[in-house]
Amino acid sequence: MELKAEILKPYTEEARKNFIVEQNHKQGYEIKESETSLEAWGYTTEELAQKEAERISMLSLTAADVERAIYKAKGIDFEDVIALVEQSSPPGERAEFVSEGSELTNSGEESVAAGAPAIDIKALKIELKANNFYRGNPYIDAVGSLLGFTKQQLDEFFETNDYTKLRE
Repeated sequence: MELKAEILKPYTEEARKNFIVEQNHKQGYEIKESETSLEAWGYTTEELAQKEAERISMLSLTAADVERAIYKAKGIDFEDVIALVEQSSPPGERAEFVSEGSELTNSGEESVAAGAPAIDIKALKIELKANNFYRGNPYIDAVGSLLGFTKQQLDEFFETNDYTKLRE
């Protein structure tokens, strides 16, 4: 957090109330009183971006919502997605997700199958059985990329559950 505004002592009770209304009630800053001033503290741009990223990663939709949207946007269902993933993977290689959503092949080399991340098909089949799909799951980005969806489109889709966001 960073200091956003302050008024120095001495201040009137009216100035104190106005400061609290303006800084806390209207802008949402946390008010702290020190020996010398009344301070308004708020999140930095980086902290706000991190909080928003965390919020978006926790958005969820049901499996039916996701499969229906893929069908309406691309005309395919989960079985077709699995077939597409199988076609896009290099023959005889199976990639696995490691830390932070990066992909490695079984040989330990980075995968670059037709510009899309390689996906562990067995693990994907398990993921597709889930009742809820969370935006932060790395398979969402990997399959989304394979289907031609941008991260922004996926974010908007998970935010609204509006499949048309996947067509734009």
